[in-house]
Amino acid sequence: MNNKDDKDIVSSIAEHAKVELSSIGKMLEKTDMPPSLEELVEGPVISIQKSSVFIDITPFGTGIIYGREFINAKDIIKKINIGDVIKAKIVSTNNEDGYIELSLKEAKQALIWSEAEKAIKSKAPLELTVKEANKGGLILEWQGIMGFLPASQLKSEHYPRVEDSDKDKILKALKILIGKRINVVMISALPKEGKLIFSEKDNNPEERQEIIGKYNVGDEMECSVAGIVDFGIFLKIEEGLEGLVHISEIDWGLVEDLRSMFKVGDMVKAKIIEIKEGKISLSIKALKENPWKEFENTLKKGDIVKGVVIKFNKHGALISIKQGVAGLVHNSSFGSEEKLRKALDLGKTYNFQVTLFEPKDQRMTLIHLDGAKKVEEKIEE
Repeated sequence: MNNKDDKDIVSSIAEHAKVELSSIGKMLEKTDMPPSLEELVEGPVISIQKSSVFIDITPFGTGIIYGREFINAKDIIKKINIGDVIKAKIVSTNNEDGYIELSLKEAKQALIWSEAEKAIKSKAPLELTVKEANKGGLILEWQGIMGFLPASQLKSEHYPRVEDSDKDKILKALKILIGKRINVVMISALPKEGKLIFSEKDNNPEERQEIIGKYNVGDEMECSVAGIVDFGIFLKIEEGLEGLVHISEIDWGLVEDLRSMFKVGDMVKAKIIEIKEGKISLSIKALKENPWKEFENTLKKGDIVKGVVIKFNKHGALISIKQGVAGLVHNSSFGSEEKLRKALDLGKTYNFQVTLFEPKDQRMTLIHLDGAKKVEEKIEE
């Protein structure tokens, strides 16, 4: 046999092998691959016995629910009849009798978590009962799984507005909601940790957006005080819609005790200053004359002014030169906080020199003339 004949034979064998491999590949495509662990399978119930259930999972064979899996799923099995098509999860493919071991309980859990993911994507509204409360929020139940609704995700009418953010008072306020049904949306699901997180704020974002869409920055309105917290007051704009007036937007002057200034139900005029991410920010001081404007062209760096000490803080002393116009004398101008507090008395009037004046940003810094001289003398020594 010459080399040419050898090449022809090799070529023929290779071609034949390709055809065989192609045929085998097509056969494998038509053949169902054996099931794997954790896979969900579906089939009709073909037998229900005292301690086991058999399911036809053609073409893989017959599945069995027995032993611990049968006990765990007793509440589900009670409702099953022969012929019912059910889904189950494969927990073993090496049963000694040749069956594929299945779990109904795990299948049910897998389906529930799958439904949870769908609920999050669709933002489906859910009406759930408050089961428990803790200092951080509320416990709700969905499909047999306990979920958490953080206090920060509560609507303003349910938010625990308590003095000094006292945790015991917060818990007491939240416990009032136990047993009530509230509308929420699911915002997070963690199957491995068995956790669900809910929000009451966005249970109907389209409706809320429609309500907010009626308002614009600059709108002025009369609202009722719906709640008072350390950082501001909540005003009821209309049913189902509230806005926050931050403590910095209450007045041009120093504001410390909001509860002495307002009571729930008081009518207050306010102006919308921001609408962002579904929240409305309001201002009361925006409707009052800005006292800083009076000094725009009359006061400058280096001027000597009389001022009253109205507050001490960690940075120094706050000095008022007119109601609503105040500046800071920094601790460093006296050498230390202790020396500043010894030199200045709350409520007393002193002479100060302006070191920075920016009326547009409501910023002013000052030095106490006697205090500055003492620091200079010390440096010279």
